[in-house]
Amino acid sequence: MTQSFVAVDWGSTNRRIFHIAADGRVISRSNDDRGLRAITDFPAEIDRLRSNAGALPLLLAGTIGSNRGWVEVPYVPAPARLADVAVGVLQVADGVAIVPGVSFADPLRPDVMRGEEVQVLGALALGLIDDGLVCLPGTHSKWVAVNDGAIASFRTVMTGDIFAALQSASVLADLLVDVPACDGVFALGVDHGLETNDLTAELFTTRARVLTAGMTRADAASRISGLLIGADVRIGLGHRRADVVPLIGTSGLCERFALALQRAGREAMIIDGDTVFVAGASAIMKELAT
Repeated sequence: MTQSFVAVDWGSTNRRIFHIAADGRVISRSNDDRGLRAITDFPAEIDRLRSNAGALPLLLAGTIGSNRGWVEVPYVPAPARLADVAVGVLQVADGVAIVPGVSFADPLRPDVMRGEEVQVLGALALGLIDDGLVCLPGTHSKWVAVNDGAIASFRTVMTGDIFAALQSASVLADLLVDVPACDGVFALGVDHGLETNDLTAELFTTRARVLTAGMTRADAASRISGLLIGADVRIGLGHRRADVVPLIGTSGLCERFALALQRAGREAMIIDGDTVFVAGASAIMKELAT
């Protein structure tokens, strides 16, 4: 890498922008709500980014390269290493490139990711993870199997998306006004989610508990969060033997998943998502420069 650049982690609702020096240091960073859903004119938005970046190269990652984004970029098939992802980077304009994302072509359980691959590759580049199972909690949680330094396979669980839908447009919405606590009630919800597969029934049972004075609204929110995350962890662990599971993401959500993993008899190691995104973007740019 011979110069500084701007890396953008571009999601559906939010966007994170990093000005990264040639040696990988973060010069500046910002977050905004200019996700895909807020953009109606992508060329104009890219022009604004380029103007703010002072003509530095832009490396865009995330859903900006999806079929709902600006330019659809073909996925790189798993197993995918850093070099594979770099080869798939698409130059869409002068000084503007989009990271391809990764696909998993299992005929029974196909899957895709965009943006998370940058974080996994960054964690590998920093030596924070090795071969094994890695979890990236989020709107669409990713459970990634890393093998021989490559993204080998993965499974997506729509936990955050489901919680948001329940919060905004379901019979449970009035129970999810406040932020759920990460407390004993949450832990009991996790236990239920880990041990059973009756999630859709138990969600309504939680509402019935409130209506029959068996639970407060605040506790209901914590239980619902626990049920969803417990089910997420049960699916993610599957039949894999993973004694320690690295968690990549924001601290608050990772702490909830760490507690759920503890209830499942595993240990967790929390890794800051921004740190490994910057490292992954830097590694991609360095690979492109070689």
